[in-house]
Amino acid sequence: MKELKDFADDINRCSKCGLCQSVCPVYKVTGNDCAVSRGKFVMLEGVLKGDLKLNKNIEKYLDMCLKCGKCKDFCPSGIDVCKIFNMAKAECSKNSFRGKVEKFLESDLVFGNLMRITKKLTHSFSRKSDLNVSEKSQKLLYFKGCVNNVYPKTERALKKIFKNLDAELIERDFECCGLPFLSSGNLERYEQVKARNLQLMAECRYDYVLTDCASCESTLKEYFSENTSPKFINAAEFLSEQNIKFRFKKPVKVTFHKPCHLKSVEFLSKLFEKCENLEYIEMKDYDECCGFAGRFAIFNRGISIEISKNKAQNIINTGADIVLTTCPACVIGIIQGLQLIKPSGKKRPKVMNIVDFLAKAEII
Repeated sequence: MKELKDFADDINRCSKCGLCQSVCPVYKVTGNDCAVSRGKFVMLEGVLKGDLKLNKNIEKYLDMCLKCGKCKDFCPSGIDVCKIFNMAKAECSKNSFRGKVEKFLESDLVFGNLMRITKKLTHSFSRKSDLNVSEKSQKLLYFKGCVNNVYPKTERALKKIFKNLDAELIERDFECCGLPFLSSGNLERYEQVKARNLQLMAECRYDYVLTDCASCESTLKEYFSENTSPKFINAAEFLSEQNIKFRFKKPVKVTFHKPCHLKSVEFLSKLFEKCENLEYIEMKDYDECCGFAGRFAIFNRGISIEISKNKAQNIINTGADIVLTTCPACVIGIIQGLQLIKPSGKKRPKVMNIVDFLAKAEII
């Protein structure tokens, strides 16, 4: 496994241009240069030179990152920022008390067994499909994600819609995608679940890996190189390509929040064209972060609240009845913001995964 020193060349490639400031959601709220990639790289350069140690102060700023990837996409040097910060976080947490506690809680003994028990309690897993007997033309390997194991509402909605399609959902007993473990610096646990998931993927044939969570899809893609990766598709994008329509009983106004890990929303207009009695209103900064990002909201509560409040105000300003998204963590972040904003005569919209929303329509 690599170490932080193996990324020295990448860290030194940072020109300190400061362009990351213009896209970093945390910097926009705090104005703190240590919150952006440039500031963190200055500290990590000091660590590599031996002038600084990976202590609690540096770890605090490593945790002050949403892992949204916007700085990576905007970086003129093409530096894989999140991968470097994850490695630095891993070295910070090696010997710290908090790191040891988090690794215990994230272990297969605790986290893994909790997921397995929850699956049984919620009856979220069903009989696995057999590719050799199915007559349906499209095969989709469904990666449910942890939220569906805890609260399988979106899974049930997806299966309801798929009854009307010439497509088969193939189910396997996947582990967590590993994103929470990457964020906490628990790289050993990440590699463990990655190996298990890759094994399950290799055991069957399919046309696409289907997800209903943008963060899961983004993490799963990191398992592969460009030449070895299977095809991935999110559920909303897949539905936009099907011969299917959705009829809502009453006119409804919706807006859409683009999760940071969702690379494209080109499918959106095509999908909404298939919906009768629906009006789409684009919000200001629809692709800005919701501010949640799991553990970020725990260790940076104040910053998370400010970002989510800004998002909530933009949503309320649209006058939409419902705000849609494709990430369960974003649903939580948006709800957090909406609860903290007084609408001033405007009602608070509902927050829904787009699959849950479509399942409420008459499917024609």
